[in-house]
Amino acid sequence: MTSLWHPFADMSAVDGAEVVLVRGEGVFVWDEHGRRYLDGSSSLWYANVGHGRREIGEAVAAQMRALESFHLFGDLANRPALELADRLADLAPEPGSKVFLTSGGGEAIETATKLARLVHGVRGAPERRHLISRTGGYHGTHGIGTSILGLPYKDEFGPLVLETSQVTWDDSGALEAEIERLGAENVAAFVFEPVIGSGGVLPPPAGYLEAVVEICRRHGVLTIADSVIGGFGRLGTWLGVERFGLEPDLIVFAKGVTSGYLPLGGVIAAPSVAEPFWTSPGVSFAHGSTYSGHPTCCAAALANLGLLATDDLVGRALELESGFHRRLAQLCEHELVAEVRGGVGLMAAVALEPEVVARDPEAPRRLWLGAREAGLLTRSLRDGVAVAPPLVVEDEHVELAVQALAAALDLI
Repeated sequence: MTSLWHPFADMSAVDGAEVVLVRGEGVFVWDEHGRRYLDGSSSLWYANVGHGRREIGEAVAAQMRALESFHLFGDLANRPALELADRLADLAPEPGSKVFLTSGGGEAIETATKLARLVHGVRGAPERRHLISRTGGYHGTHGIGTSILGLPYKDEFGPLVLETSQVTWDDSGALEAEIERLGAENVAAFVFEPVIGSGGVLPPPAGYLEAVVEICRRHGVLTIADSVIGGFGRLGTWLGVERFGLEPDLIVFAKGVTSGYLPLGGVIAAPSVAEPFWTSPGVSFAHGSTYSGHPTCCAAALANLGLLATDDLVGRALELESGFHRRLAQLCEHELVAEVRGGVGLMAAVALEPEVVARDPEAPRRLWLGAREAGLLTRSLRDGVAVAPPLVVEDEHVELAVQALAAALDLI
């Protein structure tokens, strides 16, 4: 019997049957019985530099010996937070960007959406409160994040934030039609993942992202890029948005900023968004979390960013993506596989035939479990599994993943 309540889990099945992981190194993790698994999903899309990197542990230990934690409220600061903000601002598409730090991605989405509404209010348009997102989009499980989900995980909670709506994930015309239906004067922001992750690994159609940013600019709607999954090398660039030449008003990040070694996230605000808070006395953002800018978490992030740079991992997804996708796509030869989605960055989805899922809704879960039995950890999707290994993956590891998935497919 366990006292630990697991996220997104059927505890009647999990209770007493946990797989307890105890060690990680590179692209592998081990359970307490000594069994090795290939981390085919970078845990939850975040183990970008791989497991067991001594450099991050040493940076964390050194910071804890100096100053383990202190808040950033008011005029207080710590050196790691200041250095990290400068580093991230330098990576932003627009010079002069500012950085608001949080404890993770869901918290960062709350921050960005609240800030988008507030910015309109400061500019004299407080009626701009509506938030538009996309079907298939996942933006965490906090209050606003749940409200703008394009997935079914919100229905049982009842209404949270009411002024939200979703549009078809791949149709820029649908966004413009929704803005016009609502009245642009009522819309605060459009939230999007450059590549939809947990909603199925859906790369954008050619020209889609550029089109929606232009539509938002024309209507005065702020753009919020959710780069929680896509950042820090997953799409082959630092923040994911550069891949498409985008300059969003707000960029939400987390996960790969520390490669998951410690919890940290945040929002990069373009100069036009941050300006009134820097130049207008008495204008402040009444928002923040206890651990915003936690010095030890920031030390982990700085060490992680150093590894991404010195090991040239940020551009590695661009080098690997075509071969990675091509090898996984060979699973389409299996009669149960409908498609392998991806091709943009080091992430893909192996999707089962729709009739297979319709006939047996548990088939995706069995594929996930079968892969684990074959030594591969993946992320379960509604129609299959996602594969997104650490950026240190080699061809031999991709081959292990394909073999494990093939074995799992044969057992469905």
